[in-house]
Amino acid sequence: MINTLVIGAGTMGSVHADAYQKLENVNLVGIVDADFARASTLAEKAGTKAFHSYEEAVAGLDVIDAVSICLPTPLHKEFLIKAADDGKHVICEKPLARTLTDAREMISYCQEKRVKLFVGHVVRFFPEYVKAKKLVDADKIGSPAVVRTSRGGAFPNASNDWYADFQTSGGLVLDLIIHDFDYLRWCFGDVERVYAKSSKGRVTEKTEYALVTLRFKSGVIAHVEGTWAHQSFATKFEFAGKEGIIEYDSAKISPVVSSRKQSGGAGGVAVPESPLKESPYLTELKHFIYCIQTDEKPIVSAEDAYKAMEISMAALESIETGKPVVLNDKKVKEAIQ
Repeated sequence: MINTLVIGAGTMGSVHADAYQKLENVNLVGIVDADFARASTLAEKAGTKAFHSYEEAVAGLDVIDAVSICLPTPLHKEFLIKAADDGKHVICEKPLARTLTDAREMISYCQEKRVKLFVGHVVRFFPEYVKAKKLVDADKIGSPAVVRTSRGGAFPNASNDWYADFQTSGGLVLDLIIHDFDYLRWCFGDVERVYAKSSKGRVTEKTEYALVTLRFKSGVIAHVEGTWAHQSFATKFEFAGKEGIIEYDSAKISPVVSSRKQSGGAGGVAVPESPLKESPYLTELKHFIYCIQTDEKPIVSAEDAYKAMEISMAALESIETGKPVVLNDKKVKEAIQ
């Protein structure tokens, strides 16, 4: 049995609490939030205890094996250090930190304290995205060449409106489309060059759009679009290879479709797949708990989370300078720390 503590009773804290309730080998021992009323509401719903602070939870609970950090990005490091000092494994929501320097220190600190660190890049657990990767790996579309992804919806509301503070949140490039950066790197390997444009500084603070072009060492070119300017949330992707296309659009409420070129005729054969069977967040947390219990390596590592951040920070650097950023350039890496 793994005893878990959720720190943060906002949207993601609620998601983690709900998932832990459904896992047979997990005991949700408490919810922590500085807003005790909010912590109490979630704790009552989850059938567990509420605490004002992490310290109060540690003092009041017999055993905590792992903590979920579901707080605004700039608070991740503080609570990770507290948990690691106490020998607790850490499941941290993405992005890992606001800066690469902090992210590296957090990874190293957990290693020094001999606790496991998992980062919530949940897109790797969405069945549509998993299926697309399997199709690519199975050479169903031939050698991949060009990729397009899109992700976005309305501007997120949160405590103290922290998303509206770019210095705190990093905007949608660091907080939203980092999902796609991680996923695409999982599919196609490391990125060597990043070029980005965004609406930052051109429109109101609560409307944001960005388009990022990635060139992978494998030769794949990806165009990653992110938006906080639409009312409803949607994601889509299209992978084009020499022998076919894989595409998905959540706005159409349709499964992944793979079209493969057929000899002697135009068009392709559609191969639909089944929709979700369980919440990807539940799948993700189930996997992390399994890795704690068995010492298995996770599907997404802390180093993967760092690499995704590195791409995000390179995109932000490109937006500021108007120039492409080459990731293997030592001076560039120092600049985006």
